[in-house]
Amino acid sequence: MTVRPREKLIQQGVSSLEDQELLAIILGHGTAKENVFDASKRLLSGFDQDEIAMAADPETFCRKFHVSFVQGCKLLATFELGRRFFRRKGSNATMRNAREAYVRLKNMSELKKEHLRGIYLNSRYTVIHDEVIAIGGLALMAVEPREIFRPAIEYGACAIILGHNHPSGNCTPSKEDLEMTKKVMNLGMLLQIAVLDHLIIGSDNFTSIVKVIKKGIGHKTKT
Repeated sequence: MTVRPREKLIQQGVSSLEDQELLAIILGHGTAKENVFDASKRLLSGFDQDEIAMAADPETFCRKFHVSFVQGCKLLATFELGRRFFRRKGSNATMRNAREAYVRLKNMSELKKEHLRGIYLNSRYTVIHDEVIAIGGLALMAVEPREIFRPAIEYGACAIILGHNHPSGNCTPSKEDLEMTKKVMNLGMLLQIAVLDHLIIGSDNFTSIVKVIKKGIGHKTKT
């Protein structure tokens, strides 16, 4: 007889559960069309997991991933709680330059889609917030500078470091990368929030777009 996930958790401990079993506990129940186990398997194998974890709008989440509104809210709350715990764990981290930022961002090289990420710092260059701003190439090109500064204002940040990955592994900035970074730097000067850098994360290296803009030459560092 198959042990249900909740019973398995009680008998064997939470670490014994597979991803789909943990998700089944969060979902709680299935629907008339599929049971909770099938729903869990579908979510984990049928969609980009970064896309699921970074979703923020309940209605869009439910419509896109075909779960009930209550289940969607549960999943969003769970992922947000996990992100907050992760941020608090690294809340004492400080960074002032591209090398220090790369240490935090280099795991983005493993992502299959482009992600734009913002690291928000206080006046002592301590990380106070870390957020995925957009996912997907088209989404990145459509990002307005104000969307990047919204969390900075919300969390009282004095400086920002941006990073986005190139799934191809090539960290050469595109024309769009340069133009977007210039717009963000200009708005940062108006808002008195410093844009310390914008990194492109490649397969085993990175490029500082700010240095490319300021010096007119590429700045590529091997790990």
